[in-house]
Amino acid sequence: MHRRTFGLGVAGLAASVAALPGIALAQDAKKVTIGVSIPAADHGWTAGVVFHAERVAKLLMAEHKGLNVIVKTSADPASQANAVQDLAVQGIDALVILPSDPDQLVTAIQQVKDDGKFVALVDRAPSVNDNTIRNLYVAGNNPALGEVAGKYIAEKTPEAQVVVIRGLPIPIDQQRQDGFDKGIAGSKVKVLERQYGNWSRDDAFKVMQDFLTKHQKIDVVWCQDDDMAVGVLEAIEQAKRTDIQYVVGGAGSKDMIKRVMDGDKMMPVDVLYPPAMVATAMQLTAANFYDQVPVSGNYILDATLVTKENAQNFYFADSPF
Repeated sequence: MHRRTFGLGVAGLAASVAALPGIALAQDAKKVTIGVSIPAADHGWTAGVVFHAERVAKLLMAEHKGLNVIVKTSADPASQANAVQDLAVQGIDALVILPSDPDQLVTAIQQVKDDGKFVALVDRAPSVNDNTIRNLYVAGNNPALGEVAGKYIAEKTPEAQVVVIRGLPIPIDQQRQDGFDKGIAGSKVKVLERQYGNWSRDDAFKVMQDFLTKHQKIDVVWCQDDDMAVGVLEAIEQAKRTDIQYVVGGAGSKDMIKRVMDGDKMMPVDVLYPPAMVATAMQLTAANFYDQVPVSGNYILDATLVTKENAQNFYFADSPF
C-alpha cells in the first residue's frame, strides 16, 4: 500500500509508451546513467537496501538497453559525500540517494541538483528545505510507524510502563518518536526512559541491559527497528525477566515476521518499513527518462501493522532481511 502525490503512475506511463512499439524501442536505446548512493550493509535493514538496489539495477538495465545503473555503498556520511562526487564526475543523469545522514549530505546532493540532474531522495530528508534538493521523495511513513506502534500498545496494554530504544539522532528518528507520543496520547501509558540504540542489535542489547538494571518493572519495549529487537529479546532472555509482556519492533524483517506468524507472545506484531523503497525510487527515476512523462513529488509507503492474521502476506523466506 502507498500514497502517491505526483501525477501519473508508472503503470500508466508504461502502458502509454507500449502502445507505440517504435517509440518504445527508441526510448529503450536512449543513453541514461543513474547513480545510486546508499549506506553500506551495517545492519539488517541496510543489507536489505543493498540487496534490492543491486537486484533492481540488473532488472532495469535488462529492460532498458541504453541504461547504465551504478550502485555505490558508503560506510559513513563523509565517504558517501565522496561517492556522490565520484558519481557526478562519471556523468550521471540522475542520482538516487538514501543518505546515511541527510543534514551532512545536503551540500553534496545540492551540487548534483544544481547541475540540472534528476534527484530522487529516499527515506531520509534533511531537517529543512528538502524540496530544493530533490525532484522525487520516496519514503516510509515515519510518523505513522511510531503512531501505529503507540496506538497498539495503548489499546493492548492501556497502563503499560514502556521503555523506548531510539535509532540515531537524525530527523526520521524524531518523526517516529513524535508519532509514538501521538499514538499513546490520552492513555495511561508511561514512558520510563528513552535511549539511542543506533539501529544496532549489539547497542540495543546494551541499552536494554541498562534498562533492566534501572527499572524493576517494565511492561513493554518499543524499539522501532527489528535489528534492535533481536538484541532486546536476547537481553530479556539472559536476565530471565518475566515482567516484560512483549516487544514492538519495526521494518518487517523476515525473522520478526516469522515470530508474529508463529504466535510468539513476545513479538505479537510488527510495523512495516520496507527496505525495498530504494527499488521503488530507482524504478520511478528510470520511468522519468524512458516513459516520456516527468515524474516528481512524494511517494509515501504505508506503515502497516503486521499481525498473526496477515503476517503471511509479508513473509519472504529468501530475503536477506
